[in-house]
Amino acid sequence: MPMDGLTVGFAARELNRILQGGRVDKITQPERDAVILVIRAGSENHRLLLCASPNNARCHLTKGSFSNPLEPPALCMLMRKQLTGARVTEIRQVEGDRVIHVDLDAVNEMGDHVLRRLVLEIMGRHSNLMLLDENGRVLEAARHVSPDMSRVRQVQPGMTYLPPPSQGKLNPDSLTGEALYERLQALEPGRFSRVIADHITGLSRPAAEELAMRVLAPGDTWPEDLRTACDRLADLIHRLPDMADPRVLFNPDGTAEEVFAFPYFSRDLSAQKSYPTLSEAMEICFGSRDAKDRLNQKSASMLRTLKTHVERCEKKLAMQEEELASAERMEEYRMMGEAINANLYQLKKGMTEAVLPDWFSASGGEITVPLDIRLTPSQNAQRYFKKYQKARSARETAAVQKAKTLEELDYLEGMLLDLDKCTGESELEEIRQELVRTGYMKRVTNRRQQRQLPQSQPYRFRSADGIEILVGKNAAQNDRLTASAKPEEMWLHAKDMPGSHVIIRAEGEIPRSTLMQAAILAAWYSKGQRSSMVPIDYTRKKYVKKPSGAAPGKVIYTHHKTAYITAEEEDVKQIPVIS
Repeated sequence: MPMDGLTVGFAARELNRILQGGRVDKITQPERDAVILVIRAGSENHRLLLCASPNNARCHLTKGSFSNPLEPPALCMLMRKQLTGARVTEIRQVEGDRVIHVDLDAVNEMGDHVLRRLVLEIMGRHSNLMLLDENGRVLEAARHVSPDMSRVRQVQPGMTYLPPPSQGKLNPDSLTGEALYERLQALEPGRFSRVIADHITGLSRPAAEELAMRVLAPGDTWPEDLRTACDRLADLIHRLPDMADPRVLFNPDGTAEEVFAFPYFSRDLSAQKSYPTLSEAMEICFGSRDAKDRLNQKSASMLRTLKTHVERCEKKLAMQEEELASAERMEEYRMMGEAINANLYQLKKGMTEAVLPDWFSASGGEITVPLDIRLTPSQNAQRYFKKYQKARSARETAAVQKAKTLEELDYLEGMLLDLDKCTGESELEEIRQELVRTGYMKRVTNRRQQRQLPQSQPYRFRSADGIEILVGKNAAQNDRLTASAKPEEMWLHAKDMPGSHVIIRAEGEIPRSTLMQAAILAAWYSKGQRSSMVPIDYTRKKYVKKPSGAAPGKVIYTHHKTAYITAEEEDVKQIPVIS
């Protein structure tokens, strides 16, 4: 669930309590729409994340690690100039809406103290992060909004900042039961939660349902006494800050679904886990979701490129197979030419066809040979011999081209498989570099898009016997994994199909249960993932060699045995992951 105004209010109060008076020591911008301020407050360094992502906009303290571009974006450089050394004077929510102001006391070039304000608007795809000067002018923004993009409100450096248009709702901070009653009494009775969400700023549907449940009698959807319900609701909203108890609602599969600033009795309490701070709860809920969304966005261009080339290969393959099929008539052309030559004395120019003895059939018989009336019998024979030579050359060329196309298709499908296994930017960058090397993608030269990334790491599992099993995520990682394995360690790979290199980190005799689990992983992380009886080759690493000049991930091996594995998702989940 995106942050609603209710949650934003709790976040602003928590951040103000922790960061007020703190000094900005460092500023980074890991993403175009996300900024991290390192603030020294209370003898501690705190990392404040201000994120204007369309799907996961939020503000909270973070302990996560983020990679930064080699050259900081314009917003980051300006913020460093304007805010480094500034003091946080106040962090507040604006009129109960999904807008946060971070006010800072900064020192300008003349040595004067000036106000600088960061404005974070959490508005879905219209979310934005802006830096304002003391006069309310926009110095820079994460997203520039031109007149072509919006005629209502533009955001450009030098323009005066205008708040989001008012929706005419009631401000929860100053809400009274009387004002709410006057607004609702003229309305037709309906679902109380929907009505208050439409008339009170910052209430999402889940929040409105929770508040309505707390003020209505059990089973009611509209109050019998509207005035009393309005008074109770206004009083409840004013008491909410004292009810802070951050929670994360988890799905049955263990993934975080929503974050609550206090317990929601309208949702399953047993699925809600409490956290010391709202920042921790928000990082649990939004962190992995945001990372996954950004990974998908960054891999989208590679995915399109790979799929486009796969489609081209499939079309080429169909054409080459068609050429091979037509070339199968080449022997027929040769026999017709031989038959004409053997019976030249019987044929005359102008004949449309000739029925001739079939010398190549063991049982004898006759063959009907179509003739070109414009050619002599000898010329007709030469025409068939030329067709034979052309078909034979086409078959040889098409066979070579088909082999190359199949090899390219295998490579592309392997890259698609590697892309699907990516869990971080490091793996994504390794795939990008490989596609650049092979000419499928262009090299990135913009330093604001390039990043310093640590070397990616393989999946790590622990078998039922306590033995570590490593699984490569891409071709480059497969190379490193296999190269670093000890000679007597066991190596596994799906036979004749793209897949991960798997290493069992043990020498000598391998327990059967460990070998079986490693084979399951090799089958699951291969093209045969959901197939039955996937052949898995296994041998000692000392028998695995990488030919000189071979593509990343390509090896040859000997002394292997083959197991046939049907890997189910539940089998993989039962193998513990080593974090």
